[in-house]
Amino acid sequence: MLSMIKIAASLCHSRRAIPASSEAYEDCRIPVLSWPTLNFVYLLPTQNFNMSYRMEHNSRTLDVSRDGTVIPTLLWEPEGGCKAVVLACHGGSGHKASPAILAIVEALRPKGIAVLAIDGPVHGDRRDDGNLDPAVAKQSFRHAWRAGIGHTEIAKDFSAALDTLLEDKNFQGLPVGYIGVSMGTAYGIPLLADDPRIQAAVIGLWSTTYPASDHLIDHARRIRCKVWFTQQWDDEFFDRTGTAELFDEIGSLDKRLVAYPGPHIELQGERLDDATHFLVTRLTSATPA
Repeated sequence: MLSMIKIAASLCHSRRAIPASSEAYEDCRIPVLSWPTLNFVYLLPTQNFNMSYRMEHNSRTLDVSRDGTVIPTLLWEPEGGCKAVVLACHGGSGHKASPAILAIVEALRPKGIAVLAIDGPVHGDRRDDGNLDPAVAKQSFRHAWRAGIGHTEIAKDFSAALDTLLEDKNFQGLPVGYIGVSMGTAYGIPLLADDPRIQAAVIGLWSTTYPASDHLIDHARRIRCKVWFTQQWDDEFFDRTGTAELFDEIGSLDKRLVAYPGPHIELQGERLDDATHFLVTRLTSATPA
């Protein structure tokens, strides 16, 4: 079994940061990420953010439904030829075009990899109120998760979205990967267990000891793709013991546990670089499906 543990410094990275004390962005949405020691806050404009990004980065939606329910999707395609496809799942406070997903897109598109994201069960376009407030989304997710909402259904939604994408001859036969930490891991583990088309995955920031997570153990044991599993050493939500237990249960022969210092936080900076490097190297050297 290929298994490695790496302790690495985590670097803070964002395309756009302003001092937390600035009054120049009073029309912005609430802070997405906050690092008090650096006194920086990362902000999203309230208007036209998603639309401008979609137009600039050649993204489009797919017409996907399952059992009569529309699945909100967003696809970013690389310029030129496409070498692989990565399914991306946001965290509990996000949505399919949240900053964490856009950072993944920015890292993978230049490498010739398309990114296909969908909204979580109580996120983005699945919300009747259209509220994209990260705090609201996080609270909604916590209630939904404990109630069993989406435990295996989000995996089916991702597979349905992939089915639709692969109907396009431009994507047929391409290697497929997955990236999703925290909520993306909670909903991603059943997907990795049940969809053999996925050849490499970046997951992590979840544990067996988190409420309503017992079912993940059996799914984890059936995973066979290559896995890069990340852990935050000082994660305030997922304890080290439960995180290690979840990693141990993953059935892949090729897996590694990568730990970084600091609290629970989305992939960014060095951590995102390491994660996407894993996907690029595994997928672009993979045998076409």
